[in-house]
Amino acid sequence: MRREGAPRRLTADGTVWLWNVRHRHPDCRTVLSLRRAELPHAQLRLVFREGPGRIVAGYPFGTGDVASADGAILNLNEPGVVRRFLDEAGARGLLPAVHGVHGVHEEDAWPLYDTLTATAGNRDA
Repeated sequence: MRREGAPRRLTADGTVWLWNVRHRHPDCRTVLSLRRAELPHAQLRLVFREGPGRIVAGYPFGTGDVASADGAILNLNEPGVVRRFLDEAGARGLLPAVHGVHGVHEEDAWPLYDTLTATAGNRDA
């Protein structure tokens, strides 16, 4: 059984990415963390904070589910969903560069979510 929070591997266009999903408190939020395998000190954290019309935890949703009031739900534990976020983050220039990047960059994930759910017909995977 996989350890909760342990990084998972995803290969996209020849690059190996490590990712994980965690739910954090005190300000209820779910975080999708992405980093290149060869850049251990450069990380992008896509942060989903609870708010009006935004759901990040609680019944009937599972850990890793993020949803909006319009009924769209994405499961951040699905590699296909993570790949879509990775592609969208890349299109927006949010991913760590190959050289000279250190540290953690946090980004509001809801704008990416809105794009993915609008263009994907709310599919979950």
